[in-house]
Amino acid sequence: MDRQLDQKAEPHRIRWWHVILLLALIAGTVFIITTKNSAPNDGNKKATYLKCEGEIFGTFYHITYQYTQDLQDSIKVRLQEVDHSLSPFNKQSVITAINYGTSDETDEMFRDVFTLAKQISAETYGAFDITVAPLVNAWGFGFKNKATVTDTLIARLLTHVGIEKVSLRDNRIVKSDTAVMLDCSAIAKGYGVDAVGRLLESKRINNYMVEIGGEVRVRGQNPQGSTWNIGIIKPIPDVTGEQTELQQILHLTDISMATSGNYRNYYEEGNKRYAHTIDPRTGYPVQHSILSSTVLATDCATADAYATAFMVLGLDSAQNVLKRHPELKAYFIYADDDGNNATWHTDNLHIEEEE
Repeated sequence: MDRQLDQKAEPHRIRWWHVILLLALIAGTVFIITTKNSAPNDGNKKATYLKCEGEIFGTFYHITYQYTQDLQDSIKVRLQEVDHSLSPFNKQSVITAINYGTSDETDEMFRDVFTLAKQISAETYGAFDITVAPLVNAWGFGFKNKATVTDTLIARLLTHVGIEKVSLRDNRIVKSDTAVMLDCSAIAKGYGVDAVGRLLESKRINNYMVEIGGEVRVRGQNPQGSTWNIGIIKPIPDVTGEQTELQQILHLTDISMATSGNYRNYYEEGNKRYAHTIDPRTGYPVQHSILSSTVLATDCATADAYATAFMVLGLDSAQNVLKRHPELKAYFIYADDDGNNATWHTDNLHIEEEE
């Protein structure tokens, strides 16, 4: 044995079948990696595109994903978790308990949304503020209470509005004013979309579309093997919600999108249209030229919040915010000086002319 070790080693001869074996191993590795990254499999079962739909947060959801098994039950559980955390209509939710002072405890979902809401409020001059709940309640859904709203009432309610009046300390909510109430409606749907998206990605699902009440998150390819086609509805005054003529179709992948608009929930007075969006800084419904605000971002919660904030800010101020945030993309439909619909979008949003 010692003699063999001391001997000079001869060069290893590469035979033709070694090359074939090596190529086969490389090809097999590439196939495994490609399969793992594009379509997870469960044993020998082939991954196919599946769909599920239902109701949540007072609206409908539609989900398409490529996988080997039906995940509808898991998706429902995840959406119920979001509802239990953020829905003010759920009497047992975390946010309900905080609003009525029966608890100051939070969960991870609430903390995620609260932290993001504070950040976006600071970035939008307070135009996005989840403490707007007292004002929303005063005006009523669809402004059904507008006849009873007075300047005195608004002035009083504004003393209880302001995200700076609420903070997180040791995972508990601390209010400097006990009358402060939270309303996460302008971010919760987007967060719910993200929650389902993360669930799908935890299953190594790379091709999917999650939509809740018009807020969307897409990854990978659609069932036809191309990008996902997501439409922006033309802002036609329609309180019934039955008009669905498209203004623009976007071809998207690996991004989230949210749209806010004032053309389905508004009232008119003195030849002026007042939006369903409340400005948390003034206490009154906004009146700007923007009819529809669409924002695209990596996550849907961010897109959802900014879309609402831009409705409050108006076109010029929204454009100024977007200059500071090149990671965001936006598409606005607004009324020009002649009252006609016009559009504007950020330079980083690719728009294809539809035939």
